[in-house]
Amino acid sequence: MRNALYSGSGKPRPRPAVETPSSPEAAPVAVSSRRAWRDRYKRHERKLAFAAAGMFAALVIGVHGLLSSPVVQAITQDDIDAAVLRTLETKTLPSVAARSYEAVHRSIVRVRAIGDGLEHDEYMQSAAGTGVVVVDSGLILTSLHVVAGASRIRVHFADGLESDARIVSKQPENDLAVLQADDIPDDLMPATVRPASDVMPGDQVIAVGFPFGIGPSVSAGGVSGVKREYRSPSGGRVLGNLIQFDAAVNPGSSGSPLVNASGEVVGIVTAILDPAGRGAFAGIGFAVPIETAAAAAGQPPF
Repeated sequence: MRNALYSGSGKPRPRPAVETPSSPEAAPVAVSSRRAWRDRYKRHERKLAFAAAGMFAALVIGVHGLLSSPVVQAITQDDIDAAVLRTLETKTLPSVAARSYEAVHRSIVRVRAIGDGLEHDEYMQSAAGTGVVVVDSGLILTSLHVVAGASRIRVHFADGLESDARIVSKQPENDLAVLQADDIPDDLMPATVRPASDVMPGDQVIAVGFPFGIGPSVSAGGVSGVKREYRSPSGGRVLGNLIQFDAAVNPGSSGSPLVNASGEVVGIVTAILDPAGRGAFAGIGFAVPIETAAAAAGQPPF
């Protein structure tokens, strides 16, 4: 019997190609997967296009910003000086006196001393002294001669409130008195004080008070000297270690604060030189240094 793999000539017949059938599920799965991706792409095609366009636009804007941003130049001292000069040339700045007054005016009080049976006397109504609040509890510094011998003391605060006050401390040797007001404003502002040891001749100062009961009145001047002495015309006690100044003060200015260019109280006005005996200012005033006045108020030393 011939082998079926051999032809009649005796040569082996070529083995027929055998096709291996693929799995019946393979083709449908591949087709289904591609179709799912196409469907998903079609559903989100618009969103993907918008996202791509947005990313491209952001990239373009970012590159444009980097290319078009101006180079920031460092500010030099010359630039600062030029800006300050332009400001000084175009804006009117407040004077030293105006700034000093603004800093202290809410602390100024008018002091009126009333004698027995003189409450309605016209002179007593107008002859007032001055004081300055140094503690927000209503503690006021003034000159002793303003309130000496008074049976009643009234103080008028900057906001219009009027109150009775009493003497709680005094220093006759320095003509100083400390008053405590019975009623005080809710927002009472005490003055800022500065040691008079820093005061030098030529420094700018102002006095703020009620000369002849008019005020608050502001007068400006300078420090004429320090460590001066003054004796009252009546031959009373000599006051020493005083600040001499030329800002105008008159009767009623006693107890006024002497204020420096920074708005700080450096002294309490106590006297004027009156060679003619007319009670008018002759260009020389005296103030007790604030260190002495603060000690009278029980304030700690500087």
